[in-house]
Amino acid sequence: MLDRIKASLPSLAPAEQRVGKLVLADPRAFANLPVTELADRAHVSKPTVVRFCRSMGYDGLSDFKLKLAGSVSEGVPFIHRSVDADDKTSDIAVKVIDNTVAAFLKYRNDASSFALEHAAQALAATQKTQRRIEFYGVGNSGIVAQDAQHKFFRLGVNAIAYSDGHMQVMSASMLRPGDCAVIISNSGRTRDLMDACDIAKRQGATTIVITASGSPLASAGHIHLTADHPEGYDKYSPMVSRLLHLLIIDILATTVALRIGEGLQPVLRDMKNNLRSKRYT
Repeated sequence: MLDRIKASLPSLAPAEQRVGKLVLADPRAFANLPVTELADRAHVSKPTVVRFCRSMGYDGLSDFKLKLAGSVSEGVPFIHRSVDADDKTSDIAVKVIDNTVAAFLKYRNDASSFALEHAAQALAATQKTQRRIEFYGVGNSGIVAQDAQHKFFRLGVNAIAYSDGHMQVMSASMLRPGDCAVIISNSGRTRDLMDACDIAKRQGATTIVITASGSPLASAGHIHLTADHPEGYDKYSPMVSRLLHLLIIDILATTVALRIGEGLQPVLRDMKNNLRSKRYT
């Protein structure tokens, strides 16, 4: 959470930057002080304090302080434990698992419930009107996009995934208001994905970006679902980032499924029954 605030500071208004610097200077105190004293210490108005919290993707000051307190008190630092050439298999397993668990716990504390809710509403509205949901990603993110298509397809959603840059641009050009484009990127700096996002936005589709804070893609979409982690995006084989993106897709798919409600159950039951013949007894 603190890393995300630090990364977002340059994009904030000067008054909101002062609030952000106050959080970074003493997060424990910020989580416990009343809004009047926070405003006095940052030399801003009380509405500016609340505005800062919303700029960071939270519902308001109470939601922000709750997440901040959980992040600070629980102390879930992401300890990036690199594997070594002489590690035993058991050591590698522990390090990889620890990295993943720490990233998930950190995301649990940092995740913006406001942004997730906003994204889920947009996706559920698209499903209700039988419009299109498209998932774009390249490389490892392209695999996540395919997984997202599979999950939303099972919900009766008109969903498709593209990992080819030319196909992304062509398909984005055919989107219309009421459609959704979900763009997934570890670095948030891939030109093809930026182009597809810009085109989808111009066509009137709602754009949801899953990427790192402070990246070009993070500010390009309508809704930004932050996926921050210390794993460098230039690594040969990203691991934690891919799993974090899959986790976010799972949260969105589960939320949309619950929004669809009871009508989804018969469809899933029929699908399961029809698949039984594909399995050995």
